Amino acid sequence: MKKKWFKGIFPLVILVIGIGGMSAIKASGEEDEDKKPVDTRPTVKTETAIAEDYQVRITSYGEVKPLESTMISAQVSGEVLTWHPNFVPGGLVLRGDTLFTIEADTYEAALLQAEADLSLARANLIEEQARAEVAEREAKGSKVSDLYLRKPQILSAQASMKSAQARIKIAQRDLDNCEIKAPYDALVVKRDLGVGQYVNQGSQVGELYNIESAEVLFPIAGFDREFLPNDITQQVATISTKGYNAITREGKVTRDLGIIDKSTRMSQLVVRIEDPYSLKSSLPPLKFGHYVEVDFAGKTLNQVYRLPQELVNNRIIWLLDAEQQMQPQRVEILREEGAYFLISEGLQNQDTLVTTLPEYPQKGMKVKIAKPKEDLVVQKSL
Repeated sequence: MKKKWFKGIFPLVILVIGIGGMSAIKASGEEDEDKKPVDTRPTVKTETAIAEDYQVRITSYGEVKPLESTMISAQVSGEVLTWHPNFVPGGLVLRGDTLFTIEADTYEAALLQAEADLSLARANLIEEQARAEVAEREAKGSKVSDLYLRKPQILSAQASMKSAQARIKIAQRDLDNCEIKAPYDALVVKRDLGVGQYVNQGSQVGELYNIESAEVLFPIAGFDREFLPNDITQQVATISTKGYNAITREGKVTRDLGIIDKSTRMSQLVVRIEDPYSLKSSLPPLKFGHYVEVDFAGKTLNQVYRLPQELVNNRIIWLLDAEQQMQPQRVEILREEGAYFLISEGLQNQDTLVTTLPEYPQKGMKVKIAKPKEDLVVQKSL
């Protein structure tokens, strides 16, 4: 009895299961039809191009050198008595400091002798003038010769007096030169004398570098020359060293050497730094021999675009049109500055620049724009 009941209901169960499966398949198909199509467009980031005036920066490198150097010589002969404690290599001396002294007895005696000769010459002149007055009175208007009136004797006495005055000047100069003084604030580079040493007139005994001013001679490449300001003199420049303890000082461009090197095709400019050893300030000293970077303002370029170099490939950039399609655009590179190109032609204000390219960008490729966290513009930072 049970078997007959089971055999009768089994086909009905199979039918219900089949109907349920078909309904599930149909519902699944309808759900697939209701799903939206997948957006396969690549996502890119964009920026708005804005042209602005941009001031070029000229950068070059050079070595710090003294404005002038002087070989110190003994101007009189004699024995060295003393020398300044800073008159040693590496020492700093100030303008007017006595570098060393020479025994002065001989030159003091020469000055006294010259003064005595001047007194004698003055006395002789007074005597001749008195004799001339007597002779003129005796003549009483008579026609007499110049010799009778002692005019030649007076001229001779006057000449002797001038000669004595000249000897006094020479003797005084020699005496003054027994003390050799620093002609400017200086760094002592070399000293070749000692106490008790006899030096001859004109012998070189030391070398000084002027530390009141220093200069840096630096080259300007041909591609930089056209961006130099019209008036280069007195242009403020920043002079800096590299490294952990970097030094930054300010100077002024003073002149162009006026020559283009035949081998390098570069011109040479000179920047001057006042008080490089900081005797009159608390700034860090900029020593001679430092290799420094020189940076100063060049010309101002009107209405240019400043783009990162990675966005420009073979002078091609990618723009986004109104239909959000990528379009290649050739541009004219006016100048390279660091990691940027200055673009003069090929871009228009408000062009939409693609800054993150798909792996294989193509003309007319449709893309979608990523939502920016903040609005960005391509422009020069003034």
